[in-house]
Amino acid sequence: MNSFFSRYFGFEEPVDRRTYLRTGIVLMLLKYIVDATVIHSVTGKVWTPADYLLPLLTLKEPKLSAFPFWLGVGLVLWTLPFVWVGVSMTLRRAVDAGKSPWYSLLFFLPLVNYAVMLWLASVPSAGVSSPWPRRVETVAAGRMRSALLGIGASILIGPVIVAAMTLMMRSYGLTLFLALPFVMGGVTAYIHNYGHPRTSGETQLVVLLGVFIVGGTLLLFALEGLICIVMAAPIAIVAAILGGIVGRHAAIGTGAPPQSAAFLMLVLPVAAIADRTAAAPQVHEAITSIIVNAPPERVWQNVIRFNDITAPPSLPFRLGIAYPMRARILGSGVGAVRHCEFSTGAFVEPITGWDEPRRLSFGVTAQPPALRELSPYTHVFAPHTNGFFKARRGEFRLTPIQGGRTRLEGSTWYTLEIYPEVYWSPIADWLLTKIHTRVLEQVKRESESPAIAVNSH
Repeated sequence: MNSFFSRYFGFEEPVDRRTYLRTGIVLMLLKYIVDATVIHSVTGKVWTPADYLLPLLTLKEPKLSAFPFWLGVGLVLWTLPFVWVGVSMTLRRAVDAGKSPWYSLLFFLPLVNYAVMLWLASVPSAGVSSPWPRRVETVAAGRMRSALLGIGASILIGPVIVAAMTLMMRSYGLTLFLALPFVMGGVTAYIHNYGHPRTSGETQLVVLLGVFIVGGTLLLFALEGLICIVMAAPIAIVAAILGGIVGRHAAIGTGAPPQSAAFLMLVLPVAAIADRTAAAPQVHEAITSIIVNAPPERVWQNVIRFNDITAPPSLPFRLGIAYPMRARILGSGVGAVRHCEFSTGAFVEPITGWDEPRRLSFGVTAQPPALRELSPYTHVFAPHTNGFFKARRGEFRLTPIQGGRTRLEGSTWYTLEIYPEVYWSPIADWLLTKIHTRVLEQVKRESESPAIAVNSH
C-alpha cells in the first residue's frame, strides 16, 4: 500500500516515460468511463469525449444545468485525486527526463497539457540520480531569512492580484480563491527551500503564516473585511498547502534560481480563462419550514407583514450578515408590493402570486447589501457585498395540518456570482436558513399570540 501511494501520489519515486504514458492512458479512460456512466444514469445526458477532453469549451453547455447539486460536488471530489496524481507524476517525469520541474504547471493549461504530457512521454530518462532522496537532509541555517523572503513574496503578490481581480475585473472565482493561494503557497515554499531543504512541516507552517499575513494585509488596506476572509480561509488554506507541496519539491529538485518560481504565475491566467468561460450562475433554492399552532387564515396575516422582530440576532448576524427586522405590504393581491426590511436595507418584493391563505409568491426588484463587513474602516473596497448574491424570488407556502395547525414553508431562489459554487452555495444555503428561521419564528410568535394578532392588524 505504501508503495502504491509513493508511486502515484508521492514526490520521491522517479517516473520513466513508459510508466507515465501507461498510467496516463489508464487513468484518463477510467475517469471518462466513470464520469460518463454516472452522468448518463443520473441525468440521461451523454457525456462525450469532447466534454471530457475540452472542459472549458463545454462549461456553458445546457447539459450542465441538468446536474443536481450533489452530482456536481461528487464529480469535483472524484476529480481531485486524478489532478494530484497528474501533477505529481508530471513533476517527477520532467525531473527524470532532465527537464525543469516547473513543466508540471503546464498540466493546468487546457489543450497545452495534452501536448506537454505527450512530449514528456516521449523523452527518455536523463540517467541522473533522483533529486528527491528517501530522506531529505534538512538545513537549519538561514531559516528565518528564507522564511521572511518567502512570506514577503506572498505579501507582494497577494494584495496586488486581489485588488486587480476584485476592483478592476470584479471577479470572484477560481483565480481569487484557488489559483492565487496556490501560487502564494508555491512561491513561499520554493524560496524557503531553495538551496537549503526544510522539513515538510516547517515549510507548511511558513506557507500558512504567509496566507494569514496576506489576509491581515487585505484587512489593513480595506480590500476585504474579516467575515469574508474567514469564510474564504478553508478553501484558500487547502490551495496554499497544495501549492506549498509542489513548491517545496520543485525547489529540492531544481537548480534554477528563486526567480524561477515566477513560473507559478502561469496558474493565474489559466484560472482567469476558467472564470471567463464559467457557466451562467445556477439558480439555487433554499427551503426552511416550521410548524405553527394556528390555522392558515391567521398565519397568512402575519406572513404578508410582521412587526419588529425583537429576538436578539444570532452570532452570524451580530458579525455583520444582513438579517430581517420587519415586513410591511402596500396593497393587496397580485401587484401589491411587500417590503422586507433588513439590517442593511430593504428588499422590494412585488407580489406575483396571491392564493390566500395557501401561497404567497413574490419577485425581487431591489435588495440591500448582503452584509456589513467587520473592518477597522468605515468603508471596505469589496464589491462582493452588493450584487454577487442575488435573491431572484421567494415564496411562502401554508399547509393546514391536523389540530388546527399550519406547516409554514419559506423558499428563496437565488444565484451566486462567486465561484466555485460547490463551496459557496452550501454557505449561502446555511445563512438563508438562518434568515428564514428568524422570519418564520416571528410569524409563529405573532400567529400563536392572539394579543399580538389583534394589536397588529
